[in-house]
Amino acid sequence: MPNEAANQEQNFLVDLLRATYQNQEVYPILQHNLSKLNDDLALMLRKWVSERFAKEPAIAINLARVIIKLSSIIQEFEQGKLASNLEIAIAGYETVLPIVTHEDFPKEWDIVQQALVTAYQQRQQIFSITISELREQTIQTQSQINTLTEQLQEELKQAKLQVNDLKTTITQLKQEVSSSKSTQEITFLIAELEELKQRQIRVEQFTSMAHVSPKIEHFNTAIFYDIENLTMGRSNPNFNFSLRQIQTNLENTSLVNKIAIQCAYADWSDSRLRLLKNEIQELGIEAIQIFDYSHKRNAADMQLAIDIMEFAQSRPTLQVFVIVSGDGAFAALAKKLHEYGKTVIGCAYEGQINRVLKSVCDRFIPIPAPEAKIKEIVIASKI
Repeated sequence: MPNEAANQEQNFLVDLLRATYQNQEVYPILQHNLSKLNDDLALMLRKWVSERFAKEPAIAINLARVIIKLSSIIQEFEQGKLASNLEIAIAGYETVLPIVTHEDFPKEWDIVQQALVTAYQQRQQIFSITISELREQTIQTQSQINTLTEQLQEELKQAKLQVNDLKTTITQLKQEVSSSKSTQEITFLIAELEELKQRQIRVEQFTSMAHVSPKIEHFNTAIFYDIENLTMGRSNPNFNFSLRQIQTNLENTSLVNKIAIQCAYADWSDSRLRLLKNEIQELGIEAIQIFDYSHKRNAADMQLAIDIMEFAQSRPTLQVFVIVSGDGAFAALAKKLHEYGKTVIGCAYEGQINRVLKSVCDRFIPIPAPEAKIKEIVIASKI
């Protein structure tokens, strides 16, 4: 069933791109498929476009122009969930950035940049409205709890008075009479007294629970994986690490509440990285395709830093940023995140993280160094 749903989403995406390319009316297609305009379609768009760019670079710019046009249409579409429509449009704009560069296609680059600025501002407005609504709901819920607590306290007070009255009555009856009729009455009153005591206990328990503020969990964390750093280079990549274990170790820290975003940066056209495919999909990590056009500059590190700063500015609910890399170049990025009031967690191999990066992180979570690589280093040192 999951594969069937994914195929349906991909077919829907292809239909939209085809209609856009042929200058057909796209709005009717969107209106008949409102349920498919969701975050899954945004993820499908990123994945599908990255794969097409890698497989067919000759048509990349023409496909990019179609995606820009479709993203603009969906951004202006006012039906369905506006937040989901906006995420789909942003996904389209961001996926064409590696192709639509300022040097080669300045006109298209300028259109995309202006569209992204508008989209980010719209997303910020939606976030602000959502946060305000959540705060209002929290205030209303707390008010209801306070009202119920006052009612229960009053009921508890009345129950205590009834218990005292019953105790007094029972004492008087024991002193005055010893007839069978009075004994039955006393037995009945004793049973009623026990029932009131149980009721009193339940009311006290509920009252104490009502004063405990419920824990509200937030998606406050974003994780960014530098895959080339984890594989320890391209010439002889190491795969003796577990992304699942890294995620588990992060979730066990007190700083991480819930994980909102996970991005892994690499040239995924490298067939050797297929070993990570299943684990990435199971953990919900978004594979960010990087076209490394220069051997002197690490395009993955640059894109990772750009995305982190964009998220830091546009998503106020993200408070914890995790950088899974030991590259010292990220030390300046960590300092900049601190200026925005964000918490930074570093995660890298033991003994191979840059000491400056480690010192500026609020917390460092080590990854056990791969045994295979350790043996290679020892052998090389002996030679």
